[in-house]
Amino acid sequence: MKQVDKTYKKLIEDIGFTLQAKRENAAIAVNRELVAANWEIGRHIVEFEQHGKEKAEYGSSLLTNLSKDLKSAYGKGFGKSNLYLCRQFYLQYPIFQTVSGKLSWSHYAELLTVSDDRARAFYENQSIAENWGFREMRRQINTSLYERLALSKDKEQVLALAEKGQLIQEASDIIKDPYVFEFLGLPEEQLVKERDLETKLIDNLQQFLLELGKGFSFVARQYKITVDNQHFYIDLVFYHRILKCFVLIDLKTQKVKHQDIGQMNLYLNYFKEEENTEGDQEPIGIIIAKDKHEFLVKYATGGLSSKIFVSKYQLYLPDQQQLENKVKQILGQK
Repeated sequence: MKQVDKTYKKLIEDIGFTLQAKRENAAIAVNRELVAANWEIGRHIVEFEQHGKEKAEYGSSLLTNLSKDLKSAYGKGFGKSNLYLCRQFYLQYPIFQTVSGKLSWSHYAELLTVSDDRARAFYENQSIAENWGFREMRRQINTSLYERLALSKDKEQVLALAEKGQLIQEASDIIKDPYVFEFLGLPEEQLVKERDLETKLIDNLQQFLLELGKGFSFVARQYKITVDNQHFYIDLVFYHRILKCFVLIDLKTQKVKHQDIGQMNLYLNYFKEEENTEGDQEPIGIIIAKDKHEFLVKYATGGLSSKIFVSKYQLYLPDQQQLENKVKQILGQK
């Protein structure tokens, strides 16, 4: 009887797996057809305009009239804004073969709101490479991920960032400055204790991992190490699967001090000697602070063999225009 029950349970599971897989396949197929349909709608509109019909007979009210008539003939889904997006979709991707089947219409509708071609290409490439859902991609756009990564690079590297996405080959490739923790919902003026900030980040670990970027795996919080009978606690420890190394994070809710950098150096040296195993690369240390003095960081880290980085964090979304202007300066644009 027990054997029959076990077999029957497996039957239920097999049917469930089949249904789930087929439903997912169906959703993917529907999405592909929706993307293709919207591209075709955009093509029809643009070709109509290019033949002079828009100016000659319909004036600038084409999309308004089209929306009204399509709703009347085919029902909902033909709002003026939707038709505008379809038109922009075709103009931005005139060759349908360049449209990825891995991204949904929601992805492309959001990408079309990014005016800079390089930034748009970056978010498209990263969404495909990292399998970002629509909400994940929107969050990265809203936090100006492209611009934040670009600020630490030279002109050639910025161009490569847009064309190929983020390539992680060395320690500096995983660093952001600033880190954006808007997902914590903390007001900027509120004084936050380091332990409270740490707790909030762990409570929102999925969002925190998204902000850290590809390759991070959580290991522990308040990681205890003992040196000469003294106990130290590292705020957060991660392992980076691509770089094959530990990443130690220390949180500071005030301006970073040179003692903080010295302490991180101690942590890294300990990990190299005591925690690394065969195949592990040199650990990386990131101090994420409320503020920092660039010269203090330069002088305090100068000459250290350890890979120590100091970045700021902020609790609000960055100023998009200000970051765009800085990237233009790197590219030599006005």
